[in-house]
Amino acid sequence: MLEHPHLLQALAFLGSSVLLVPVFQRLGLGSILGYLAAGILIGPQGAKLIIDVKAVQNLSEFGVVFLLFLIGLELQPKKLLAMKRTLAGFGGLQIITCCLALGALVKLLGASWQSAMVAGFALSLSSTAFALQAMAEKKVLNTEFGRSSFAILLMQDVAAIPALAIIPTLGLAQATSGHEVNWLGVLGIFLGLLLFNYTLMGPFLRQVAALRSRELFTGVTLTIVIGVAYLMEHMGISMALGAFLAGVLLSESEYRHELEADLEPFKGLLMGLFFISVGMSVNITLLMKNPAFVLFATALYMMVKGFMLYGVGRTLKLHSTASRNMAAYLAQGGEFAFVIFGVGQNSNVLSQELSDTLTLIVTLSMIISPFVIVANAKFESWVATHKPKQEWDSFEGVDSEIIIAGFGRFGQIFGRILRAQDIKFTAIDHDPEQIELLRRFGNKVYYGDASRHEIMEAAGAGKAKYLIIAVDDVETSKKLAQMAKEHFKNLKIYARARNRAHVFDLLDIGIEMTHIRRETFESSLLLTRELLLDLGFPSDRARAVIERFHRHDELMMAEQYKVRHDQKLFLDTSRQGMQQLSEVLREDQIRTYIDAKDLQKPEDPAPESETRA
Repeated sequence: MLEHPHLLQALAFLGSSVLLVPVFQRLGLGSILGYLAAGILIGPQGAKLIIDVKAVQNLSEFGVVFLLFLIGLELQPKKLLAMKRTLAGFGGLQIITCCLALGALVKLLGASWQSAMVAGFALSLSSTAFALQAMAEKKVLNTEFGRSSFAILLMQDVAAIPALAIIPTLGLAQATSGHEVNWLGVLGIFLGLLLFNYTLMGPFLRQVAALRSRELFTGVTLTIVIGVAYLMEHMGISMALGAFLAGVLLSESEYRHELEADLEPFKGLLMGLFFISVGMSVNITLLMKNPAFVLFATALYMMVKGFMLYGVGRTLKLHSTASRNMAAYLAQGGEFAFVIFGVGQNSNVLSQELSDTLTLIVTLSMIISPFVIVANAKFESWVATHKPKQEWDSFEGVDSEIIIAGFGRFGQIFGRILRAQDIKFTAIDHDPEQIELLRRFGNKVYYGDASRHEIMEAAGAGKAKYLIIAVDDVETSKKLAQMAKEHFKNLKIYARARNRAHVFDLLDIGIEMTHIRRETFESSLLLTRELLLDLGFPSDRARAVIERFHRHDELMMAEQYKVRHDQKLFLDTSRQGMQQLSEVLREDQIRTYIDAKDLQKPEDPAPESETRA
């Protein structure tokens, strides 16, 4: 007999997680599904290594507590106020529409209206972990639909907090215990936390940090979180809500990032345990008993939710592609649904059978979600290759002397300055979505490929005097420059270059060196000058260093251009140029020092530093 029987359970938790989570991540299905699979494997309906699911759920609840505390740390009051319109628009509308639609479906199954509304709200939530990870992997978080999706997920997280407090009150009439919420006590705790945060919290944490004991700081952090969670539970409110309130109150603390770093490992482990406990509680027998109904219900759930998400996007002026992408990424159920099902069941708002069925549906939706995202990407690629090509805009009545080819972040600077001086110009861009966005802000931009001769001819290149090549793509830039040099010799060309190689190619085409600018070179020099000033360099010297470097780099680039086809000579020229630059800057430093010394009177002490001009 084992002297420590809990060792086997610990080994089962860790071993199954270590084996399955990496496999699911490598398959692109996410770590949450790995934990769910681990729970199914070691639980009562699998290998039966863990039998007491209730004990595991009680411990794993602290994972939700820490998760909500960390969410609270991120939701600073100022940040929430700044996003209020987006949150109320996308997030609020999504929660209301999905809650009503999905709640109505649950009501058709014979549930009470309380059960239907709780279930509808839980099903309206999406998985923050799934969606954000998928969007980050696809690099779409900063797109229009990515930002809208983030607003929805954030609003869901915020809305889930009061829901955890309200749901138990819906079942009080049916509850077997005399559980009551002490709202006066809750208000007192909240006001006490508010007072403590603005008076004593900062000095207290500074004293703890001054002891330079990482273990002590972590212990204090855990005490704050668990202590507030205990007080809230004692008043009849969920521990999760208490932890969230503590997080919000500490969100503007100077030690916020330290608190996050200390709690992240605990949150990760306990959230993993939470998902394992969910996997252990999944009713596989229910799936085997009625697989057709469960699979149909899961498909119907994702279709209805996806349709409502698409409708929210279109209602709030997202174009069809962005709305469809948002629906694909957010159609699955969320991890908070498991929490709400548990709270609803414990409060006798949801029956165990309904809770088990909904838990199984949400779990299956999470399993299906990665495949939905992949299918959506395939469909988007198919549409892109089969949709009819958009006709180029007509350039009727165009008579400006300046043509700007490419109206992105580079070309728009030209446009803004020229417009401010009432100088007419013709802007051309080939990205229809970019053009649609620019036109919303009052910009007159034409849709067309500036590298094509007929487009430039229609844009008035034969009569214009100046061409600004501001396109981002190097090959398109070279093609446009070559075509303009051959067919529109009346144009004086100003070109944006990606790097030195691009500069050399443009020089080969015949564009003057003084009319070519590398896109990041000037901004890097200006920022370097600011750094030198902050390091204590006198203003004149910092400016001289940057100007000398600028002139020397331009000269060295001209020398490199002459030998660009000979790799050995090119490298030798580069090395010699760097040595010459170092010597020149060193001479400037010595000369600046001598000049400053000569200007001082003998009786005057040397100044320690100079103020910034």
